[in-house]
Amino acid sequence: MTAIALTIAGSDSGGGAGIQADLKTFSALGVYGASVITALTAQNTRGVQGIHDVPADFVAAQMASVLGDLAVDAVKIGMLSVPATIEAVAAGLAAYSGPVVLDPVMVAASGDPLLTEAAIGTLVARLLPRADVLTPNLPEAARLLGEPIATDEAAMAAQGRALLARGPKAVLVKGGHGTGPEALDLLVTPAGITRLAAPRIPSRNSHGTGCTLSSAIAAGLAKGMPLPEAVQAAKTYTHAAIAAADRLRIGHGHGPTHHFHAWW
Repeated sequence: MTAIALTIAGSDSGGGAGIQADLKTFSALGVYGASVITALTAQNTRGVQGIHDVPADFVAAQMASVLGDLAVDAVKIGMLSVPATIEAVAAGLAAYSGPVVLDPVMVAASGDPLLTEAAIGTLVARLLPRADVLTPNLPEAARLLGEPIATDEAAMAAQGRALLARGPKAVLVKGGHGTGPEALDLLVTPAGITRLAAPRIPSRNSHGTGCTLSSAIAAGLAKGMPLPEAVQAAKTYTHAAIAAADRLRIGHGHGPTHHFHAWW
């Protein structure tokens, strides 16, 4: 059987993040990718120049088309910029019983906001309880909780547990925005905390890293991997994609990771 993953996210016209990064990741990991586009962005490696939200009823129509025909094995959710879109996605998932990876995309690598302030409460209330794994980076975890950004492992763990109490089955607190020689992620579940560490890579070409990691987790789940194994495999893949990113010369700002590093 063909493993199928669905990404529900925004489009990045520069190709480095969002829907484009998700589909590249699925393909690189041997999974068929379908998509529901929630927003169009005018975006490149230098920043986000504009956002056009797809009407919520058309987001719902896309979801109904895909889920009504394809046997989707896992869903990854990315950019949902406004409350109406979040409500449409939550309603569309009501009849879906497979695993959901929720990446709470709030800010682009350039620093441009991608989630309105009004949408944060809706995201927490409607989608966190549906997530099999929530994958916030350090600024996103802090913003979801209304707390300062974690600056050490103990604070990361505390915020992971606080987010777990909001309803997801697991939380992966990503430490890529931290400092020090290691990029440390913490997988927080009711059973405990798993450390996932890798050497920090000094590269400015990290655009779409969060999208890539969450999509890689979804790809692993779509292929039937247990969550801990899917998370570890996704971190290994993403780390290698960042390590190879400087082989690409894309744009004049924060370039993308190299999704096809094993083939090109």
